Amino acid sequence: MQTLSAPSRSRSGLLNRLLFALTLLAAGTTAQAMAIRDLTSVQGVRVNQLVGYGLVVGLSGTGDQATQVPFTTQSLLNMFQRLGINLPPSVASNLQPKDVAAVIVTAQLPPFSQPGQTINVTVSAVGNASSLAGGTLLMTPLKGADSQTYAVAQGNVVVSGFGASSGGNTTQVNFLTAGTVANGATVERAVANHFDQPGPLTLALNTPSFGTASRIADRINQQYGANTAVALNAGMVQVSAPANPGARTGFLGSLEALDVSPETPPAKVVIDARSGTVVLGQNVTLGSCAVAHGNLSVTINTQYEVSQPNPLGAGQTAVVPTTNVKAKVDKANLLMFNPGVTLEAVVRALNAVGATPNDLIAILQAMKAAGALHAQLDVI
Repeated sequence: MQTLSAPSRSRSGLLNRLLFALTLLAAGTTAQAMAIRDLTSVQGVRVNQLVGYGLVVGLSGTGDQATQVPFTTQSLLNMFQRLGINLPPSVASNLQPKDVAAVIVTAQLPPFSQPGQTINVTVSAVGNASSLAGGTLLMTPLKGADSQTYAVAQGNVVVSGFGASSGGNTTQVNFLTAGTVANGATVERAVANHFDQPGPLTLALNTPSFGTASRIADRINQQYGANTAVALNAGMVQVSAPANPGARTGFLGSLEALDVSPETPPAKVVIDARSGTVVLGQNVTLGSCAVAHGNLSVTINTQYEVSQPNPLGAGQTAVVPTTNVKAKVDKANLLMFNPGVTLEAVVRALNAVGATPNDLIAILQAMKAAGALHAQLDVI
């Protein structure tokens, strides 16, 4: 029997119950005051990405295959030459190490990092190595976008996954071709910044908002005096700060601790069509509309019967299939929404009709097209 039916509603019910619980939680809360440090970042004070190319050695036969990844062998020979090891051409041409893997090493250099401090690094295979477990990353310079070396990485690679194979059967948990080296890189160069230079500071809002920017400026002026801060636009607040580096640091530390109630975010519905995830914001409301939802189920049942010919006839025995096709349309539930309906009522109603995530996406898009959904609809 082959059955073609609508998606199971068990996952849908769980998803809708979760959405409903989040709705009740959001409906009972108002905009909470947040510290300025959670709403903004200081312009120019940022992390910097570093990248480098290196080798991981000590693998148990799970490294790159030299015949398919020639740059691993070339890198190994170059390293041997720098260490004073010169292999004969006949040996170098036939070198096929299986315990070495070429990797890309990445890291983030925090602001104000100074030489001698350590940072974490991520190691990722670039060849056809099957696992980096148990390997050791050799000394790898990490460079910034300006091609300058800012850190040097080396250490034992820790892989969170594991795998095993035998007799053609393979079991694997997580990925084996990427790992980390905790505190595996030492900072060699500090990144220049303009924080210590005299002049105003600029606070960049994490989520641009004219209302939030104005409230931040008003709160700073209330604490430190008029004209201390001015909201330049929805994403920037300019603050007059002391010129002395020590006083500048203390001023910014106390300023970032001030509490501000951010502006209520706009009503928004975010849909991830690939995974079927739907997130509805707190302020989503509906206009007057009616929604009908139903499912179509098609069942195909095939039975095979043996047809015997007459003993005196010239026919042959044959298998004759008998197929029955049934189509069933579930009863559509027509729901009526009055103007100003809140998110709580929307989730309750959609849960009542048993909408799956895909159905929910279609319903919300249809509501938006009809002008009944009072929210911004973002499909990612």
